[in-house]
Amino acid sequence: MAIITVDHLRKTYGTRVAVEDVSFSVKEGEVFGIVGRNGAGKTTTVECVAGLRTPTAGTVTVDADLKEQVGVQLQECSLPDKIRVGEALALYASFYSRPADWRALAAEAGLDLRAPFGKLSGGQRQRLSVALALVGSPRVAILDELTTGLDPRARRETWELIARIRERGVTILLVTHFMEEVERLCDRVAVISRGRVRAVDTPAGLVARAGGEQRLIFHTDDPVDGLRALPEVASVTVADRNGTEVTVTGTGDLLSAVAAVLPPSRTRGLRMERTSLDDAFLVLTAESLTGKEES
Repeated sequence: MAIITVDHLRKTYGTRVAVEDVSFSVKEGEVFGIVGRNGAGKTTTVECVAGLRTPTAGTVTVDADLKEQVGVQLQECSLPDKIRVGEALALYASFYSRPADWRALAAEAGLDLRAPFGKLSGGQRQRLSVALALVGSPRVAILDELTTGLDPRARRETWELIARIRERGVTILLVTHFMEEVERLCDRVAVISRGRVRAVDTPAGLVARAGGEQRLIFHTDDPVDGLRALPEVASVTVADRNGTEVTVTGTGDLLSAVAAVLPPSRTRGLRMERTSLDDAFLVLTAESLTGKEES
C-alpha cells in the first residue's frame, strides 16, 4: 500500500526549473531513497512532499496528516547554542497532541539531555535532528542528506539509529548521495537527474540495469586463448608488458567458468570486481554528465 504518491511533480521559480517531471510511490514501512547529483531536484522534491513548498504542477499525496504524522529532518539542524538537548526535545514535543517519549528518544539516539546544542559534535547534532523529527510519533519521516559531513563512525551510528526506527514501522523517505548508505538502508531508490526520475528500483536492480558486469584480474604464465570461447566471457585483455596480467570481463558464474579452464593453482593475485551502485548511478545519469543540472 502506497503511503506517499508523487505524480508528475513540477516545480519552477520564475523561468528556473527545479523539478521537471518526477513520479514515484513509497510503500508503507519501507525505506525509500532518493539519489542524484547536487542540484538534481532531490531536496525540492521532498520539500514538496513535506508540504514546505507548493508544486507548480502535478500532485503529491501523503496518506497522513501533514501536521501530525510527518516528521522532517532537513539538511542542517540549527538551534541556539545554549539550549540543552532535553529542552529542545521537550519544546518540540509540546507542539504535538500525542508526542513520543522524548527522553526515550534521546536515550535511543545516545544523547545527553543536559548537553547544550553548541557543544554537540556533528554526529550528535544529526542524531538530535532525527530525534526532533520523530518526537511527534510520525508515520512518515523525511530525512534529507542525513550523514553529509559526518566521519565514518558517526555515519554508522546514525545508520544504526535509522535501522531501529524502521523496525518500528516508520516509513522513511531518505535523500542521500552516499551509495553505501543506499545499499545499507534502502528497500528501493529513485535516481533523479536534471529534475526527472531516471529509474526506480531496488539497489540490486539498479546494478543489474547497469549491466552487472564482473571483472576477474589475475596473473598467469599459461595461455588464455581458451577463455575467449566461454559463453560467460565478454572479453579477455592481457594488460602488462610481460603478458602476465589478465583481465576477464563477463556475466553469470564467471569465476567458476574461468576456473574450469584455468585452475586457481595456475593463477596469482586473483581478485574479482563487480559493478557497484556507484557505477550504476553513473550509467543512469550519464546523459546529464556533459551538461549542467538545471536545479
